[in-house]
Amino acid sequence: MQVDHHDLHSEFPEFADAIIALKAGNALFSRQLASYNRLTGKVEDLEEHDMPVADFTLEDMKKQRVKLKDQLYHMLLAFRAGQQSVG
Repeated sequence: MQVDHHDLHSEFPEFADAIIALKAGNALFSRQLASYNRLTGKVEDLEEHDMPVADFTLEDMKKQRVKLKDQLYHMLLAFRAGQQSVG
């Protein structure tokens, strides 16, 4: 089965520098990124190995991943905006 990879660097390549900076310097971002990566790994593993799982369970995991990605994205935007207002 073809599996799309959803690591944050692939999702937001334009924020590569911000991802690295926030991962190193922002504990909340780092924790949420770790949660996002764990959840993404689980979803991709289930899809790649075509493991039996209830559709509801898989969809719930994907919804959680989207929520985390949205939170991370907003943190990236805020970081970028803060950099631009300082510079």
